[in-house]
Amino acid sequence: MTAVTHARLPVHYAARSLGALLSLAVAGIHLKDQGGLPGSKDPSYVGAGYYVLEAVGVLVAVALLLPSWRAVRTAWLVGVGVAAAPLLGYVLSRGPGLPGYTDDKGNWTEPIGVASLVVEVVLLLLAGAAAGTALGARSGRTERPRRTLAG
Repeated sequence: MTAVTHARLPVHYAARSLGALLSLAVAGIHLKDQGGLPGSKDPSYVGAGYYVLEAVGVLVAVALLLPSWRAVRTAWLVGVGVAAAPLLGYVLSRGPGLPGYTDDKGNWTEPIGVASLVVEVVLLLLAGAAAGTALGARSGRTERPRRTLAG
């Protein structure tokens, strides 16, 4: 391990740990918003979306903590979706509304919604940067980044 690689090691693990915590926070906020497990969110397609988001959020968190470079690279890419999907859902549910779901229409300042936005934006920025690094490494522009932000 070179001095440069050794110096990047704390950043690498800190970014992955932060990504895992943010991913778990997205899942936890949505779990709380649906009323726990099994929870209830109507219409059923919104409830199913919550369940999928929560499960994928936990899987991303676990994958970010694995030693496998490929698992971490994939986790960063999926992490972008874990952040972006609920952001899109927030805008659609509060703006034009969703079919059969108008409970939150116009409710832009709901505290749990705002907290979710903050967590999702931070995760989106972090995962986007890490995924970009991982994709750059995959395209051959740089060496395989074993100890970079992407993991």
